This record gives sequence, structure tokens and C-alpha cells, in this order.
Amino acid sequence: MINKSAAKRNRNSKKAQLRNRARNSALKTIEKRLRGAIATADASAETILREYCSKLDTVAKTGTIHRNKVANKKSQLTKLFNTMGK
Repeated sequence: MINKSAAKRNRNSKKAQLRNRARNSALKTIEKRLRGAIATADASAETILREYCSKLDTVAKTGTIHRNKVANKKSQLTKLFNTMGK
């Protein structure tokens, strides 16, 4: 028999896991949109980059992704965006 505190911890972990999975999925979707826009040199790429960076900051603040990984992603995609016109 699991004690009460362990059962509660298990319930909360499952909720957090679903929340984190949804956030990561949303990030991946935006990143795919951004990479597609950069590949085709689309004018909306800058807007998508801004949206992506904002979403990354939110996810880092909640602790879903480590802040250093967020900084690396932002740097990587900004560099990719800056080479778009060349």
C-alpha cells in the first residue's frame, strides 16, 4: 500500500508530465515552422522567431527546460535567421 503523500506526489507528477509534454510539443511545432520559414526565406520568419523566443522564455521560467538550453536554442536559431538572406 502506498502512503498518502506518495500517492499525492504521484498524481502531481502525472499532471506536471502532461503539462511539460504539451509545452515541449508546442515548442517543437513552432521550431519546425520557423525552420521552414527560414528555408524558404519567408518574410514571416522574424515574427515566428520572436514568438519562439518568447515561448522559450516562458518555458524556462516554469522550469520545463533548463535556462542554458533555452539560451543555446535562441542563439542557434537567431544565427540561422541572420544567415537567411545570404
